[in-house]
Amino acid sequence: MSSATHSSPAYTLGQLVRYMLRLGTVGFGGPVALAGSMRRDLVERLGWISEEDYKEGLTLAQLAPGPMAAQLAIYLGYVHFRLLGATVVGIAFVIPSFLMVVALGWAYAHFGGLPWMQAVFYGVGAAVIGIIAMSAYKLTTKTVGTDKVLWAIYLTLAIVTFVTESEIAWIFIAAGIVGWLKRAPPKWLHKGSIHGLAIVHLPATSGVLSGLDVSLLGQIGLFFTKAGAFVFGSGLAIVPFLYGGVVTEHHWLNDRQFVDAVAVAMITPGPVVITVGFIGYLVAGFAGACVAALGTFLPCYLFMVLPAPYFKKYGKLPAVKAFVDGITAAAVGAITGSVLVMAKRSLIDIPTVVLAIATVLLLWRFKKLQEPVIVVAAALFGLVVYPLVHSHVI
Repeated sequence: MSSATHSSPAYTLGQLVRYMLRLGTVGFGGPVALAGSMRRDLVERLGWISEEDYKEGLTLAQLAPGPMAAQLAIYLGYVHFRLLGATVVGIAFVIPSFLMVVALGWAYAHFGGLPWMQAVFYGVGAAVIGIIAMSAYKLTTKTVGTDKVLWAIYLTLAIVTFVTESEIAWIFIAAGIVGWLKRAPPKWLHKGSIHGLAIVHLPATSGVLSGLDVSLLGQIGLFFTKAGAFVFGSGLAIVPFLYGGVVTEHHWLNDRQFVDAVAVAMITPGPVVITVGFIGYLVAGFAGACVAALGTFLPCYLFMVLPAPYFKKYGKLPAVKAFVDGITAAAVGAITGSVLVMAKRSLIDIPTVVLAIATVLLLWRFKKLQEPVIVVAAALFGLVVYPLVHSHVI
């Protein structure tokens, strides 16, 4: 931590919590926009956080798995108020969007069979496929670049995700290890050691954990904790994990419901990852929403507060960066594969295909176009077109 963290802060914890509550309530535009708002307000306008502390928090948030904006908020709470600050600031940032998606989950569960809501999600679901496809493209060009090792990891995960339609957690760890060994190999690599033995048995360990027989809430907690530990690259990185577990493995939701859940995350402020609250509500009511959100955000929280004291010393090591780059390439590959899976099942007719393509073209042409604007337009499109298509089918 910088020397600025040891001086008395020019603000109270209550002031920072109120700021994060407000940002979590009205903060649209994705993680980059939210992180930019924090810099503009807390560093430049108010002077509460130093530029150095902000940059350290941003770097750690990008290195660690988890939704970047939420983790940056947690770190900024940690700067002057340590664990208490990190905890209450993180909750303040996430709770508004969590309450919104739970309310939407209640409405969806009670009115989801009504034609107007089916029409809204008919349009929004198609637009979401386009939005995720465009995000996958941007992430690919930004994170994979021209590195042959990262491209191999990326393509492998894209193919595996598309073929298996599921998340395979240990492959992400393996991808990180491959990136580490190829780009910053340790000195013991050619000597053979217990480290290699641990790597070999990692898949088997994952299989033992997945075989445990637990209650529904326990299953939700275990699954979402595992998912939360692998959200590298972007909030959208959790989509393939959720799809594989929620739809393919556990059959908690069908394809239509899952795409609707991602759509809900797009139309609410805060991190995309908050869709877990909506999914948890549909699976097991309010308790399910709470367990899913806690399971997802707890690893993200721990990945910020535990390394924080040591980050200045070890965060820039080549081995750490190479490991994270490998996992990030795997996450982006999985997003790409999941887009193809969801598109195959969700773009069910000509209007939805046209809407998904139009979404991609709009985002390509108008760089500053906000995703919620497209989602609202897609909802209106659905309200108009769905009754026509539906009556034609009947």
